[in-house]
Parts: sequence; structure tokens; C-alpha cells
Amino acid sequence: METPVYDFVTGYMSSGMSRFHMPGHKGQPFLGCECRDITEIEGADVLSMAGGIIAESQYNASHLFCTGSTLYSTEGSSLCIKAMLMAVLEDARKHGSKGNEYILAARNVHRSMVDACALLGMETEFIINNRSGSICESMVTPKDIENILEYKKKEGTGNPVAVYITSPGYLGDIADIEGIAGICERYSLPLVVDNAHGAYLAFLEESRHPIKLGAAICCDSAHKTLPVLTGGAYLHISGRYLERYLETARRALALFGSTSPSYLVMQSLDLCNQYLTENYRERLSACVNAVNSIKEDLKGKGICVMDTEPLKIVINTACAGYTGTETCAAMREYGIECEYADAGYVVLMVTPENTKEDFTRIKEWAGSTFLIHNKKNRLAIPGFSLKPPQREMTIREAVFSPSVLIDARESLGRICAAETVSCPPAVPVAVCGEVINQDMAELFRIYNIKKVCVVS
Repeated sequence: METPVYDFVTGYMSSGMSRFHMPGHKGQPFLGCECRDITEIEGADVLSMAGGIIAESQYNASHLFCTGSTLYSTEGSSLCIKAMLMAVLEDARKHGSKGNEYILAARNVHRSMVDACALLGMETEFIINNRSGSICESMVTPKDIENILEYKKKEGTGNPVAVYITSPGYLGDIADIEGIAGICERYSLPLVVDNAHGAYLAFLEESRHPIKLGAAICCDSAHKTLPVLTGGAYLHISGRYLERYLETARRALALFGSTSPSYLVMQSLDLCNQYLTENYRERLSACVNAVNSIKEDLKGKGICVMDTEPLKIVINTACAGYTGTETCAAMREYGIECEYADAGYVVLMVTPENTKEDFTRIKEWAGSTFLIHNKKNRLAIPGFSLKPPQREMTIREAVFSPSVLIDARESLGRICAAETVSCPPAVPVAVCGEVINQDMAELFRIYNIKKVCVVS
């Protein structure tokens, strides 16, 4: 597959042109990558209104992911999420949303989704159930969605503009996207999916990518699971919704994004297209098999490994009475750096770029870890409150109200004014406009959140 962006920059590097343009390093090596770092010079195209080499590269990505259209972001899925919500909101207004401008969403949203709601003046109705064992999980089923939508239909309260799901979740749980998409179709609602952790799902033996399974629009963080520089992401639009969403999505990416997108990141996305055509499916399959083997080995030693998406190894350390944080520290002694660790879990993210030595280190750690020796009593890890949190203000009202940063221990009963997150995974414990309750206060303590911004 051709790599038009990468090839253009390579040609410019060898042209010997004097760089009387940005960036200020002029291609001279400081980090070493500066020679490939350019701006919107003649022939380089412009990301916000792509019509040349960037448009060609995006078309190649769309072909690979089997979408109606694929747009690039050099500012991660955070930018894509804002664009997705603006696209569904504007479309709903065109089709007579009648003031019901809210999203029905699983609770494990990334903080950028809440930011988008504040900027767009949208509200979010969160689906609360008793199946969540962590702030990083939200086990929403098609039946949950159907029950809520049917209730709204009977009560005449009005449908949301869209249903919003984060899948895979940070702990590797995967929602039944196909089933949820079917429910959304029945109620004439688009399904929006934050697929930040699942770009690779399109290249399994049987694609499990949200667009393939019926989502109207979704985002992938390419840099999370593919060999792309940090910040590289895709916004995918289904062919069925292309006419409705494409132009608004493009405008939204420009509206919320930087006017100086990274050409290093764009070249990385461009090269990834070629990478995906060069035996990637076979390499991915081999990697998935290797991960499955590791999981079985860990389970055989009595380590509590969760059933997750193919490229995550998630260990419930609380089962053995240890925190994920202390387990992660022990792993570092074996040369292993985890993706995430908290009071009860450790998350390892794997790709085909991991080496045999990487897997050997996991096996060496597993042979002597305290998770199988001297087990203690299981730790109790609280999930979200089973009751919907009390909301006193809209998200937008809370975000743009005068606020003050206070000690989290003194926040009980106050109105949250800014996202309270454990970062990563940047999942909000309390959402702007909600009254901070005892369960939230306890989560602040567990996840070491010291300060909370509240409405003053």
C-alpha cells in the first residue's frame, strides 16, 4: 500500500530546500526526528481540509478498516470523541431532537467525553447497574439499553440523541456491540463507540471492530495497540451514516483541534497503513495465541486472570489480598512496566511488537510472585454506587461555574465542578454537576485523589 505522506516528507528531506518556515528547529537534529518534522508547506496538504496526500492516506485507512470514511487525529481519541458527539448532536437537531439533547451512556466514559458534553451543552444519562466491580468497568448489556429505551417510550420522556459505549474497557471487558447496535437500530438511534483500546480488533480472524458490528461512528487510538506515535487516532464513520456525519465531523475536528497538527504523527499513521498490509493479521494471530498461553500459564499457578479482550492481560490482585500497585512494583524488579495498576488490578497491554524476552520475563515473575505464595484475605474493592448519583447542575453549568479546589476529604455533599479521575485510565469518579456522595469520597481515598474541584 502506498504511503503518500511519508513519501512526500522523505522527498522534501532530500530536496535540499532551505527551511524558511516552521518549525523553528529547521530540521536540525536535537531529539533526532526533526528532519521529518514539517508544517503545511506546498504539497503537504492540510489535515483540517485534506484534499491531497493526507486525504489519500485517510482513504487507504478507510479501505483497511472497511469504513464509510476514516479521518485522522494527531490529538488522540480525546479529539475524536468531541467530534463524534458534535456530529450526532448536529444531526439530531436537523432531524428534530425536540430538546432531548442528551446521551445515554455506560458509566466508564473517558473524561474527554464529559469535556465534550460541557463544550457542546449536552447532558449525559448514565446507565447504573450493580455489575460494576471497578471504576474502570461498566458491564452494560443490550437488555439494559432495551429496558431503558422501552421505559422512555412508555413514559413519553423522549429518546437520547445516541447511545454511547466505551468498549473495550480499561480492564479489557468487551461489550456486546452487535447486540447493542441491534437495539439501537430498533429505536432508530445511532450507536457511538469509544474503541480507543481496540484498533486491532478489525484485523482478528473475524473482525470485532465496532463499525463491522453496527456502530454508526467510533474512534480508535491507533497509538494504543498499533505501531503509531502517541496521539495518532482514527475517527471512523459507518457507510450508513456517512452523509449525515462526515462534514460535521470534519468541522468538529478542526474546531476542537490544533491548527498545528503533528506531521510526525501523520507520517506514523500513514506508515501504519502499509504495516497493516504486511502479514499483520498473521502476526496478530500469533500474538493472541502467545497471550492466551501466558494467561493459561498464570491461571495454572493460581493467579486470578480475568477474561478480557485478546491483547490485555488483566490480573485481579485483590483475589490474593494484594493491591495492584504493590504487584506492579514487584514486576518492575523483573524488568516489567505495567500499563496500569490500582487498588485491585494490574493491566498489561500486549502487541505483536512485544518480544520473546518480554514474555519470558512474565513467566519468570509468575514463578515466584507473592500472588501464589503467602496469600492473604481477599481485598474488597468498591464499585460505583448502585443508586444514580444526585445531580444538582448540568455538566455545562458546573464546568463554567466559579469553582474552588478543596481537600477531597472535605468534598462530601459538594457539587463536582471538574472531572475527578485516576489517570490513567481517566475515568471520572464524580461527573461535573453531581453531588459527591460517600461512595465517591471512598473512591477518592482508594484511588489516591487528594484534591477535588467543586462549585464554590
